[in-house]
Amino acid sequence: MPDNSASRKIQCGVIGAGWWATFAHIPALLDHSNAELIAIQNDNPQQAQKIATDFNIPHACSTAEELLAIEGIEAIVVSSSPGLHYKDAHAALTAGKHVLIEKPMTLTVSEASKLVSIADQQNLRFLISCPWHYTTHAAEAQRLIRTGSLGHIRMISVLMTNPIRDLLRGSDMTPTHSNSKPYMQPRPGTYSDPRMAGGGQVYAQVCHAAAYLTFLTGARASEVFARFHNDGSVSASAIDIYDTPCLRMDDTSIATIASTGATSLDRKDFEVRLFGTEGMLFLDLWRGKLEYIPMTGTTQNYPDLAENDIYPHQAPAKNLIDSISNPNLNRSPATLGVAAMEVIEGATRSVSSGRNILVSSLVEPLADPLTEPA
Repeated sequence: MPDNSASRKIQCGVIGAGWWATFAHIPALLDHSNAELIAIQNDNPQQAQKIATDFNIPHACSTAEELLAIEGIEAIVVSSSPGLHYKDAHAALTAGKHVLIEKPMTLTVSEASKLVSIADQQNLRFLISCPWHYTTHAAEAQRLIRTGSLGHIRMISVLMTNPIRDLLRGSDMTPTHSNSKPYMQPRPGTYSDPRMAGGGQVYAQVCHAAAYLTFLTGARASEVFARFHNDGSVSASAIDIYDTPCLRMDDTSIATIASTGATSLDRKDFEVRLFGTEGMLFLDLWRGKLEYIPMTGTTQNYPDLAENDIYPHQAPAKNLIDSISNPNLNRSPATLGVAAMEVIEGATRSVSSGRNILVSSLVEPLADPLTEPA
């Protein structure tokens, strides 16, 4: 008999229908031919009903428990505040749902690792929402590295900036992403309250860069030393604005990440430079550029990405649906979120103690996310 699994409708729900979910995840699921978005959750009942009505979604829920009790839902997008990610994802996974979780994955390595264990035990698809993993440049860079075109990776340099300082401080909730006229704005405190966000730049943005390192190379941080700067604001004493984690990876390479949310609204950078024994690879993610330079031979400059392909914000939710039918299609497994949490928690502990932090002291590292059995 023919296999119709790829064409069947997968019923979905979104927990934490806020500004990003209404911009990225909800439109993605509504657009996917094999998805049927039947429920959303927002803890404000009036807001939940408005979102459901405006997007023509059957069920408006004010609690995650209410949404998860709806019969037939197979897939869940967890897009709540970071401080709720563990609780919401734990509830969804233990209920047997496939899950896409927003970044930062959780607030601790231990929480993130526990969620991956639950998903593995139940053979569930579990993805971390990192749109950078879905570009053609990302796939080609990963291929070049994994097939040995760069030889052994020795050093990686990352510069990541994004003008979100006001969001981190809670002084202006206007998003600085390309959606200049969002359906709704982020809720106050989502980025600025450590109880909700975990911290500042390291949780909000370094999580992208840290996950991307492991996505590209398969290596994970084994040691972390970091310094943060809060830009001198007493009221923001718990919120890091400038971050400089320095990493030793478990493949013996070394990596630096420099990241800040304090930059001009007209300037964003995400530059990744990899240096190997046989070649170099330069990516400029915000500008859609990729360059491969072998130690001997001809430099290859790849065609620039089209503007709409630079940050494919709908790709994670669509990939959740695709990976349910075919686990091999998962481009961003949640183990990458664990790898990012190892950098984040290692960095925050390093800043607090002034010491180098062994990742093994946080939690036992997991396997390479791209070679794990499905």
